[in-house]
Amino acid sequence: MTQGLTSKSDYLYVTATGAFSLDEAQLRFLEMLESVAELNVTKVLFDGRMLVGEPQMMERFYYGEFAARSVASFVSRGLSPATRFAYVLEEPILHPERFGETVAVNRGMRVRAFDNLEAARAWLEAA
Repeated sequence: MTQGLTSKSDYLYVTATGAFSLDEAQLRFLEMLESVAELNVTKVLFDGRMLVGEPQMMERFYYGEFAARSVASFVSRGLSPATRFAYVLEEPILHPERFGETVAVNRGMRVRAFDNLEAARAWLEAA
């Protein structure tokens, strides 16, 4: 799994490609948070439409839990607790009922999963 990070005027644009792996996804998420804190942005647009694989339900749970916990821990490093994360994914990486999103939101993370890039951008801009 590889990840590209591009700083835009008011958000970080992240592209991810390759095969999904929970360990890789968690490592890449921490790298992304480092950039968010360093750049002092409060919006992240994650484009994972080029990811392949079929995460199991427990992997979705662990990723959502890890992401929310990591965001909370990065607040002490300059990350705003109001940072919004818009994930653009395609099935089967994107769960039809957005299970990973629900796990993260229930733990305080401001995140939404989309199957459409424009809808994700609109949600970020509405903040």
